[in-house]
Amino acid sequence: MPLFVNPFKKQDVSDFDGVYVPLENSQRHPSVVGVPKDSKVGELTTEKKLEVSEDPSNGYSSTTIEDLRAEVDRDLAAAGHDTAYDRKSKVINKAITDIGMGRYQWSLFALCGFGWLADNMWLQGVALTLPSLSREFGVSDTNVRYTTCALFIGLCLGASFWGVASDVIGRRLAFNATLFLAGVFGLAVGGGSSWVGVAGLYAALGVGVGGNLPVDGALFLEFLPFASSGLLTALSVWWPVGQLISSLVAWGFIPNYECAAEGPCTRSENQGWRYFNLTLGALTFVMFMCRFFLFHLYESPKFLLSQGRQAEAVAAVHGIAYKNRKTTWLSEEVLNEIGGTAAVVEKQKLSTGEIVKRNLGKFSTERIGPLFATRKLGLMTCLIWFCWTTIGMGYPLFNAFLPQYLANSDTEQPTATNIVYRNYAITSIVGVPGSLIAYYTVNLKYVGRKGTIAGSTLITGILVFCFTISAEPSFQLGFTCLEAFFQNIITPEVFPAPNRGTGTGIASCLNRIAGLCAPIVAVNAGQANPKAPIYASGGLFLAAFVAMCFFPIETKGKQRL
Repeated sequence: MPLFVNPFKKQDVSDFDGVYVPLENSQRHPSVVGVPKDSKVGELTTEKKLEVSEDPSNGYSSTTIEDLRAEVDRDLAAAGHDTAYDRKSKVINKAITDIGMGRYQWSLFALCGFGWLADNMWLQGVALTLPSLSREFGVSDTNVRYTTCALFIGLCLGASFWGVASDVIGRRLAFNATLFLAGVFGLAVGGGSSWVGVAGLYAALGVGVGGNLPVDGALFLEFLPFASSGLLTALSVWWPVGQLISSLVAWGFIPNYECAAEGPCTRSENQGWRYFNLTLGALTFVMFMCRFFLFHLYESPKFLLSQGRQAEAVAAVHGIAYKNRKTTWLSEEVLNEIGGTAAVVEKQKLSTGEIVKRNLGKFSTERIGPLFATRKLGLMTCLIWFCWTTIGMGYPLFNAFLPQYLANSDTEQPTATNIVYRNYAITSIVGVPGSLIAYYTVNLKYVGRKGTIAGSTLITGILVFCFTISAEPSFQLGFTCLEAFFQNIITPEVFPAPNRGTGTGIASCLNRIAGLCAPIVAVNAGQANPKAPIYASGGLFLAAFVAMCFFPIETKGKQRL
């Protein structure tokens, strides 16, 4: 097997010998659908949907075209769309589910994890460079926080642009372009000659990094078997790894290559933050190289269907089966039987305008309405959006400026730079197992998802307030370590599947907007009282905890729909 793959090679079903088996000879998994056999679509409430059992008797597992068509019909009745594209997308979903989890998905889990890693690595990277930027360019400790605001502007633009662009130019190109742009501009930051220029480069970097979460999450989910869809949540374990890498690299460079004076100082005297950004840029570029040259990513079958490239969509599924050393029953004949012939497919090809309209349609009243179908689900939707907004501002208010808080204590002498970055690295190390433990506790009896996120948010809010009690570095280290360990949030699966993208999309948008406002709050509140942003952060976490206590739905042990 060659070490490097050709990223531009188009696949054909003939490239995967021994993969195809006829539908009647295949091994099928039971299909759990959203509409019970004895219910009419219009009469089904969301609460009932959430409680559909995983019992195979609720779905079909037969190996005939008629039964497969019946499965698709029932799924489409729950989803509300019925076009050739939608019917064939459902067939592909079932083919991937029958292939099951394997080497291809686990490789993709690691490569998509790079996106989560890069997102937090650069968020913390900006935080770690703020003291050095302030000294070199003569910017005040409060105004330099607008650098983080520049990054968040890029993150918001990137999330909006790449989410739609991936549906127009393809998942594969967007998947690789996001890390490529982040790597290029990350390297360019190291050569910045002015504070405004550095902030602009961080904003451009954010446009690339900002696309990672929406593109990587959508791509990973489209290749996951239904039974393994929970792994989308598990991608969050890569988030603290990004902070860990960033803090260790900063500890190695910044204290050893910084100017001794309070500033301003010359460029030659203050190279540490530049070496730091060059290293992060190089690491980001290495992650791009791994995606582009070491792994052959098949284009999303759903995107290929939307472009009328049905044969390539079938070949992509065959490629997944080949990588996983499994077989598949999917063929063009099966797709044509369920969704129509090639002539119909061409008519159903989605134009760029239709693709954009579908994306915007996620936020129409038709899509948002089902999130308020019942009083209980409506309350849950509002509370989740409130939590994502408060934590979206509370998290960066504390974490994005933590190096400054650690350095600028109330003591007469500022904490030594080496101690500041050492303590930040220790905090990052302690934070890594937190998300792993949360992934385990969400399924514990009497704890569940609600108990996990509410408990961790409460403890986080209390610890943020405790951070201000003493200016002793060892005291602050203890509380930042505990705070890093407990900060978690897991909520998307409480939304019903047909509208989960809408619910989480709005939540993510509110989260980013709140994050964009955090530096503005930190600058203006910090001028009046240096501890004010920390108090605001703790208050926002506690407000989120109160909201979580009123969550009316617990999804532990329930089937994701």
